Amino acid sequence: MDTAYAIKLFGALFAIMNPISNLPIFLGVTEGASVATQRAIALKVALYALVMGAVFSLAGSAVLKLFGITIADFRTAGGLVLLLIALNMLNGDHSSSHHGSEGEQENFPDAASVAFYPLTFPIIIGPGTIATLIVFAGQAETAADKIAFGVVFAGLVALLGLVFYFAADIGKHLSETARAIMSRLMGMILAAIAVGMITTGLKDLLPGLG
Repeated sequence: MDTAYAIKLFGALFAIMNPISNLPIFLGVTEGASVATQRAIALKVALYALVMGAVFSLAGSAVLKLFGITIADFRTAGGLVLLLIALNMLNGDHSSSHHGSEGEQENFPDAASVAFYPLTFPIIIGPGTIATLIVFAGQAETAADKIAFGVVFAGLVALLGLVFYFAADIGKHLSETARAIMSRLMGMILAAIAVGMITTGLKDLLPGLG
């Protein structure tokens, strides 16, 4: 197994699916719901995220081929999407592609109906996450890499579900400063990974750059 591959995948997914950064959003959209309802929503989000992520990981490359898009094309475009999200994180802002525009946020459903939209899609499994999953799934050439891919993704979904499950308790002890530091740190990591994706994609598209 390529350890560097697994670490890079973990870094990219953790940065964009960051349970700590998304915790305030979870608490916000489930405001007014009982702890039992919040925990039921957390379990649904984990299940939906696991299924959606698996579908995009397995079928993503085939869908790209259907539209005549190469992995190099998608890696470059996905890197640009991740870079924009990372820059928003570094500036302390939320990306509208993952968290919705102001108009969309105003029309989010009530607390008991938010498990799929907007929590799973587009907040957890949004454009950035989808691009990351498809690109890294395309790079998993050996059986060991494919196992590592599944373990890393499933592990992050489980961690996300666990944090959301205990959101009410964790939220009481997590300061705004800690959230801001985590968001900016993950933004920097995500930006570095995004630049790497863009560079690799451009080298594949334009061999002369190598």
